[in-house]
Amino acid sequence: MSFCGLDFGTSNTALGTFEGGVPVLIPLEAGQPTIPSAIFFERDSGEILIGRRAIDAYVDGTPGRLMRSLKSVLGTTLIEETTSLWRRRVKFREVIASYLDGVKQRAEHAAGGQFQHVVLGRPVHFVDNSPEADRKAQETLGEIARSIGFTNVTFQFEPIAAALEYERQVSREEIALIADIGGGTSDFSIVRLSPKRHRKVDRKDDILANDGVRIGGTDFDRRLNLGSLMPLLGYGSAMKRAGLHAPKHYFYDLATWSSINRMYEPRVVAEVGQVRREASEPELFDRLLYVLHEQRGHTLAMDVESAKIALSDIEQYDFSLGWLEPGLKAGISRADFVAHTMKLASRIGTRIKTCLEQAGIVPQDIDAVFLTGGSVRMPHMRAAILAGVPAAQVVDGDTFGAVGKGLTIEAERRFGHSLSAAY
Repeated sequence: MSFCGLDFGTSNTALGTFEGGVPVLIPLEAGQPTIPSAIFFERDSGEILIGRRAIDAYVDGTPGRLMRSLKSVLGTTLIEETTSLWRRRVKFREVIASYLDGVKQRAEHAAGGQFQHVVLGRPVHFVDNSPEADRKAQETLGEIARSIGFTNVTFQFEPIAAALEYERQVSREEIALIADIGGGTSDFSIVRLSPKRHRKVDRKDDILANDGVRIGGTDFDRRLNLGSLMPLLGYGSAMKRAGLHAPKHYFYDLATWSSINRMYEPRVVAEVGQVRREASEPELFDRLLYVLHEQRGHTLAMDVESAKIALSDIEQYDFSLGWLEPGLKAGISRADFVAHTMKLASRIGTRIKTCLEQAGIVPQDIDAVFLTGGSVRMPHMRAAILAGVPAAQVVDGDTFGAVGKGLTIEAERRFGHSLSAAY
């Protein structure tokens, strides 16, 4: 079977094909149907690792460069910028190509054949309020897909793909709100679904609305990082000169997955050293400089990500930072987490009203809300969504697999019959 659906996500990636007439996700790593969107360039051997192996190599202290949240650079000027890999500089589009090529090779090895035709998932908006940047982002991702061997590349909105997967379980006609809250974007679609409509190839008339915003789980990570850990490194601290505070942009970059590696550049480290000399609490910047010299910014980001996940179930999360300074600890409560990120959850929730207006319906017209994406696990995020459609039935989808399976359904519709007719 030469077609597939590919969900390249900010945090995780999945690739699906058809087996026995149903969409299935191909195990990409250690028997798991999803693989973290992470890549690690080993310094000494030159080997490129992806997924969990990439993260493990970094955690184990292997000399090299870790990158995550690769998708978030699409639609930004960063995509054409380069990052230093010791004696050479590599464009971020090449980094994405290396990662997706690794995913494709693993899937083809597991499936026993090549994939030439693909339906790629895309957010409703790669970039908010910029149609040209949004178009460029899709164009760039298409170019990358073709560069690694896909000959026919098409796209589908991620919430529409999730709707196709959800539709397999509906027993009657209904109007559903599909909420896909991922690592980098939050997307909504309102779709008319039914068992009969599921067999249709052309579904344009069934799509009542699409909307989204470039806010996702990694934005919650950044806010939590700035609120809980960055103050220990000097964020918000005063300078010796009265009325001045430490520059914020260093901490924003260190708290943002896609920008962490910028902070390891020698020029930036030198700048931070100068800030330290002018700081009223230089010991805080000693910690920051240690993080930069040891390239441990990703360690802090991983700690924050773990805290975010855990605080969905527990009331308090404690950080152990002994590797940074003996005896150094930090903690954050669920209430603090909610306080740091409630504005983000509210901004996402307001998109539902926009979506309803676009569809020309009221909340009571929504029969079901289908939730997918890792970030729907956060209680206040979930509450912000459901507040917009309080009477709808709540259906929890495959958190990380619904979009991938839906893209596979779309791939079968677009390529399956035409390929069969060609043989």
